[in-house]
Amino acid sequence: MDIIFYLIQNMLPVAIPLLLVALGGMFSEVGGIINLALEGIMLFGAFFGALFVYFAQDSGMNPQTILLIGMLVAAVAGLIYSLLLSFAAVTMKANQTISGTSLNMLIPAAILLFSKMFFNSDGITTNVNFYIRKIPVLGDIPVLGEMFFQRTYLTVIIGVIFLIIATIVFYKTRFGLRLRACGEHPHAADSVGINVYTMRYLGTSISGILGGIGGFFYSVGVMDGNVNGHTGVAGFGFLALAVMIFGQWRPGKIFFAAMFFAFLRTLAYSVALIPFLYNLGINQTYYKMMPYIATMVVLAFTSKKSRAPKAEGIPYDKSLR
Repeated sequence: MDIIFYLIQNMLPVAIPLLLVALGGMFSEVGGIINLALEGIMLFGAFFGALFVYFAQDSGMNPQTILLIGMLVAAVAGLIYSLLLSFAAVTMKANQTISGTSLNMLIPAAILLFSKMFFNSDGITTNVNFYIRKIPVLGDIPVLGEMFFQRTYLTVIIGVIFLIIATIVFYKTRFGLRLRACGEHPHAADSVGINVYTMRYLGTSISGILGGIGGFFYSVGVMDGNVNGHTGVAGFGFLALAVMIFGQWRPGKIFFAAMFFAFLRTLAYSVALIPFLYNLGINQTYYKMMPYIATMVVLAFTSKKSRAPKAEGIPYDKSLR
């Protein structure tokens, strides 16, 4: 039972960044914009969130307050960076794949340069501990309390709240309906008075906000406060894209896909604690490949059934209506 608790407690901080970034990608793509820049947006948000933590860590503020403010900083950073993609894809009607790839290549180099110039390092390392040993009241609930509200991070609860909000916005609001219309039949949406350009800007901006927060949560819950220009966010942005496709651009399915990949990653790093896997004598490096191998296998078997938005990746031209 202790091993199960351990796996769940360590899986959730990994799953939440994947979940948030994949949800961000969903909002962008259902609006018609392919967001391959999620990796770069994550790293940009993580860097500025960590930069805030770096300057606030000796201020005497409560660590959880620093985390919340850092989250807002990361959200703004992700929003600003995503506007570059919006401008290229919506206003300039540029190739969205090339634009996203360019943004991914730009930011690791920029972070490395900035860090070398001002910190004489490859990145930013903070020393604030955001770990929560037990959440009052909730942590005392039998079984569930120990499983979800002990030895955790505030990021887990915030991530679940974002999932609920995203689900409501996606299915229950006029905005969600209009955004989906812009990704499926933009000309039809335009004919009933929906501004496709504005909706696509909004969808991509939401992806920037969630991507930036996801990046910061990755640095907090997975990298223990470290962000650098070499390893970046370790391909989590691309993994989130796979999670989004596996989840068929739907919040609920994305949640389960994020849990699946996070479980595999946690399992790979916990082999020494599981006698059955440890006794197999397989090098742990092979276990660490599992999430990425699973990504390829899952996408290979599900790609034929994928139902991507019909107008995804196609620049909207009002004159062609």
